[in-house]
Amino acid sequence: MHLNPYGEYAVVLAGSLVNDWPEDREGIVSRAREVGMTVDFPEEPRDHERVRRFLDRWLTVVDATEPQHRARLLNALMAEASAYPRLTDHHDEGWHLHYRDDDASSLPDVLAAVISVGTALHLTTRGMHRLARCAAGIEDEADPCTAVVVDVTRNGRQRYCSVRCANRAAVRRHRARAGSPGGA
Repeated sequence: MHLNPYGEYAVVLAGSLVNDWPEDREGIVSRAREVGMTVDFPEEPRDHERVRRFLDRWLTVVDATEPQHRARLLNALMAEASAYPRLTDHHDEGWHLHYRDDDASSLPDVLAAVISVGTALHLTTRGMHRLARCAAGIEDEADPCTAVVVDVTRNGRQRYCSVRCANRAAVRRHRARAGSPGGA
């Protein structure tokens, strides 16, 4: 048996979805498959809309800067979405834990459970600071980047969503130093 390592892939999936929202349900399922989710999702009306509503609530966790507040918000999401852990061996993947009821198989319900628990595992194993918005948009109000950064780096110092944003911020800092008294 192995513990289902929801942490990294689930929070990366959530970040991917909010940073580049798919136009339809099939796009959400495709992203879930890309990160290795094999569970079948019976189609239900409003799946696309319900996943988006959940992710909008998940973004309040991303935007919470105080660890206690972040934990309260995430605990509320897990309480709504999760059930007690249970053993499963679906698709002959080997025994592992699921954090949802067996009958909670709709796309929004599964993603809410997986992403909520995964975010909690990510933050508790890697650090409460390792989920945020891109620093480019935070450091400069004129920068339009609001992307979510899921820090899975070894050193835990990822602040930008992309090399492009990091470079843009570095250029701004350089210009600010060069333009200031005593600057280069």
